[in-house]
Amino acid sequence: MFKSLVPHPLLTLLILLVWMMLNSVSWGAAILGLTLGVAIPRLTSAYWPSRPLISSPLTIVTYALIVLWDIVVANFQVAYLILFRRGDSLRSQFVTVPLDLRTPEAITALAGTITMTPGTVSADLSGDGRALLVHCLETDDPEATVATIKSRYETRLKRIFER
Repeated sequence: MFKSLVPHPLLTLLILLVWMMLNSVSWGAAILGLTLGVAIPRLTSAYWPSRPLISSPLTIVTYALIVLWDIVVANFQVAYLILFRRGDSLRSQFVTVPLDLRTPEAITALAGTITMTPGTVSADLSGDGRALLVHCLETDDPEATVATIKSRYETRLKRIFER
């Protein structure tokens, strides 16, 4: 019975937490957040019948902390580029990141992480799902950028989603 009421409990909890962070802490906000947390997964469960397997929940916490740190650092780097560098002196380019990830949830999380980090944006996913095209505002070493993305994000996402 619980599974039919809450088909994706982690998503329900995530929606509730995000809703509470976006709104004031009150009973009304909590009830609306819980209502959304139950309704959205039920309404969309037909579109994703299999639940993503989370094999390392503790890695999610470390991943989130690394992403938050990288976002803070990248904000300062982009602010520096905007304030003190001329547009024609930027070394902006596209880099192709070959993917070891295979699940759609992990690839989506990686693309979203890259896009959330200032100075980079996920531009395209190859048709076979084996490479991600990323635009970097400033990079002088594309191979190092790819290695950083793979070591900081992809390896952790692989531990979270694909073990």
